Amino acid sequence: MSGPDPSRISRRRLLQLGVLTPAAFLAACAETLVPTLSPTPRPTRSPAARPSPSPSPTPSPTPMPTLLPGAPVLYRGAALADGRSPTLQRNVSVLVENGVVVWIRPAGGEEDPRGAAVVDAAGATIVPGLVDAHSHLTGAGGVNWIERFNDPPAVLAATGEANAALAWQYGVRWLRDVGSPIVSDPVDGRRRAASLGVRDRLAGRAGFPVIRAAGSWVTRAGSLPGRISAEAANADQLLAVALQQLDDGADLVKLYLEGPDPNTTPWSIAETRRVVDAVHARGARVAAHAGRVPSIQVAVEAGVDTVEHGFELDAYTARRMRDTGTMLVSTLTVFRSWLSFSATTTVPFFSATGAAGRIGDQLEAAEASVRNARAAGVAIAAGSDAGGGSGRANHIPWEFQSLIAAGLDPVEALAAVTWRGGEALGEPDAGVIREGGPAHFFLVHGDPLTDSGAIWRIWRHA
Repeated sequence: MSGPDPSRISRRRLLQLGVLTPAAFLAACAETLVPTLSPTPRPTRSPAARPSPSPSPTPSPTPMPTLLPGAPVLYRGAALADGRSPTLQRNVSVLVENGVVVWIRPAGGEEDPRGAAVVDAAGATIVPGLVDAHSHLTGAGGVNWIERFNDPPAVLAATGEANAALAWQYGVRWLRDVGSPIVSDPVDGRRRAASLGVRDRLAGRAGFPVIRAAGSWVTRAGSLPGRISAEAANADQLLAVALQQLDDGADLVKLYLEGPDPNTTPWSIAETRRVVDAVHARGARVAAHAGRVPSIQVAVEAGVDTVEHGFELDAYTARRMRDTGTMLVSTLTVFRSWLSFSATTTVPFFSATGAAGRIGDQLEAAEASVRNARAAGVAIAAGSDAGGGSGRANHIPWEFQSLIAAGLDPVEALAAVTWRGGEALGEPDAGVIREGGPAHFFLVHGDPLTDSGAIWRIWRHA
């Protein structure tokens, strides 16, 4: 039986049939689907704040052919947020071929596109690939994140691969793993940190970030529960255990500078510096877990490359970090994640009376630490602490928003999750869009410099 002529159906009838969406449903869909942070979003900057090249004529729709690997693609007429300018560059075209950025030009001044398939990117913003500078790939995160590190090796390996894929989908192109349990790898049988096997198996595979892994946490015996860390009982063992991580194939070393007594630093400056010097002599870097002032001070004076977390960083120690060139890797979303659990779990640590207030105080202190670092001129990178602090592998955009809420300008926060993260890794191409560099970027709907939620609204990946 034939149906009615669609051209003669009224709007009211379409609503009755469910073809058009009722206004109430549209209003519900308009609500923000990403975390809402305080303070409120900054006012939108005037479009005239930065001159833009004249746009090219509106392109005709171009069917997207099935592309061969490495075939040229022209992203035409986008805006660009490069993590260095406080405003967007508009009307920009980028040609990519064989995974490399061939050129970046104003849309009205394009060079030969080499027969490229054209992506009409007008209205979208190109964002450099994100760098998650503090993650734990083999950890599942969530309320029971510590217990999940005791999962069987095969589960840890599968979790690591799934987390890497999830991170890539949310824009992460470089990922720094800063600790995983020592296990017998389910694939190659080697006994070493679980993340190292995951890194090796994913190297060069499409749809996964480039991974740099630290091996296991190097700790004073008794600092962390269970079997998850590489423990040392004295300074000689500390050096041996740290170097063993490099022997096992780690890209860097992660020192855990908080011991069984949280108010006492487990190693002296001299003991820590001995390890730092030995690791540097082998061409690797040292990251230090340090949340409280005493542990941060030991880390800085011992010459580590990055302080991870730095939740209680004071102004004096921040200035010492600047003077020694020590970077801060922020992980503010640890506390935002914990606050969310006060509504979603009955675990007393998160849900007991007064827990939300306690966690809120910790968040305020951590935000003040970021401001102290910024005021002192400390370089700030950012991490999700996925797997290791209850967060998930796709939460680095949340850290971007958290840094803005803490007081960083949007461009500073974008730098922290892109090229500053590359500095922490020692990788000059990480988090950078440049001619001749890797095409590690993605496109979002909106301007992340005036609407932080745009960082979640990914339209497509290069």
